[in-house]
Amino acid sequence: MSIVLGIDLGTQSLKCVFYDADARCVVAGESAPLDLYQRDDGTAEQQARWWTRAMGEALGRVDGDIRARTRAIGVSGQQHGFVPMDRHGEVLAPVKLWCDTATTRECDEIMQRFGGFEACIEQVGNPVLPGYTASKIAWLKRHHAVLYAALDTLLLPHDYLNYVLTGERCMEAGDASGTALLDIRRREWSTAMLAAVDPERDLAECLPELRRGSAVIGEVTATAAETYGLPAGIPVATGGGDNMMGAVGTGNVRSGVVTISLGTSGTVYAHVDEPVIDPKGAIAAFCSSTGGWLPLMCTMNCTVTTELLRGLLDTDIDGFEARVARAPRGAGGLLTLPFFNGERTPNLPRARGCLLGMDAQNTRPENVLRSGLEGATFALRYGIDELRGLGVRTDTLMLTGGGMKSATWRQVVADVCDAPVTVLEQDEGAGFGAALQALAMCEGGGDAALREICDDHLTRAEALCCEPSRSAVNFYEEAYAAYARAVETVSTLYGQAATTSDDEP
Repeated sequence: MSIVLGIDLGTQSLKCVFYDADARCVVAGESAPLDLYQRDDGTAEQQARWWTRAMGEALGRVDGDIRARTRAIGVSGQQHGFVPMDRHGEVLAPVKLWCDTATTRECDEIMQRFGGFEACIEQVGNPVLPGYTASKIAWLKRHHAVLYAALDTLLLPHDYLNYVLTGERCMEAGDASGTALLDIRRREWSTAMLAAVDPERDLAECLPELRRGSAVIGEVTATAAETYGLPAGIPVATGGGDNMMGAVGTGNVRSGVVTISLGTSGTVYAHVDEPVIDPKGAIAAFCSSTGGWLPLMCTMNCTVTTELLRGLLDTDIDGFEARVARAPRGAGGLLTLPFFNGERTPNLPRARGCLLGMDAQNTRPENVLRSGLEGATFALRYGIDELRGLGVRTDTLMLTGGGMKSATWRQVVADVCDAPVTVLEQDEGAGFGAALQALAMCEGGGDAALREICDDHLTRAEALCCEPSRSAVNFYEEAYAAYARAVETVSTLYGQAATTSDDEP
């Protein structure tokens, strides 16, 4: 039995997927929940020890015989989180996450020192936005100078789990491109950006070695083997950010394929063979973990929106699906702007969710729920339009993430984006992508090998795939235009709020 393990460190939970490559089936999969600490100022943090505890819980629920027969591991993790470590390998502070928007002041200062928003895009490919790692480094320096002085190594979440498993401190180029510290065209750290983050310190000394491709970064240590019930000495692959591993797990390794992830955050991304730079900065210019690039748009409120509204209306998953299926297209005129956590795209870190268009006839539970689903989809449609405008092919949409389980949501995505939606039998997303990367590593590695493995091990779930309906496409064109106008209006309000915030000195 050839079992490979994919571990996916998300925001709400840590998941593990054990895949038998010979039998072409997942033989075990478990998860453990994660807490999230948030404040009204935009803070969103987790403790690194919560991750390792969750990894122990999830793996501990898997039969010991399956764990013992594991031959290789790949790790996926939420992007952008700042894990500051001292020289002893201790984490110095709570990890500020991708959805943390408390660093808007630091973003502005870094970009000003670099030469401005446009200069950032021109020279490194990306601006410095709230959520990206760069501003979190400057935030630690400003608010916790003693801890910052002890900073020895800067890691991202999946890098930290790699460190726990192997003792190796390294970073993968795809995930690293989400720090805003990487020159994405050359896949090298930008010395100019590092100096803009901290003009007084050489941050290059805190950055680990960059790794690329489906390579071995190290082996499971005896300590990690004993802690997690895994075989000592088995190889651990490079891994990557959850979007990079999600691309692998959805077969998004060639031009023409676009992945839409309906997770806590919403993401839209495509594989391209050359860098794609958006002069507006709405599409992130990321590197892929397969030798190409991964232009990507992220929204901070996807299933966050539907979960909040479900909770508000005390509706379980089955009830949610029944109600949104019963509600009419357009939710009777209700329109949700899903900015509950602030928003990255558009760049409105101080924004809040809005429900517009309520009247005495349409203010019903099913319409409220449907408007949340549609609003989250409209936010992602913007990314599809931007990719198309940049010349990126969007022939097929690969759907992944928890929201994909809703039949209504799948059809709404097809209709709003006017493209066929494909769902795979292997619906473990980033965790499965990490497992496939581990398999490619065992078979010699290389981007070509990984593409062949994707072709060989991914299959369509025909009953879940759907085509756009022409009448629905026409309807949603008008509905999306109304959404865009509402966003423009609200952006004026929250944009002003962002510039007048009373950040600490």
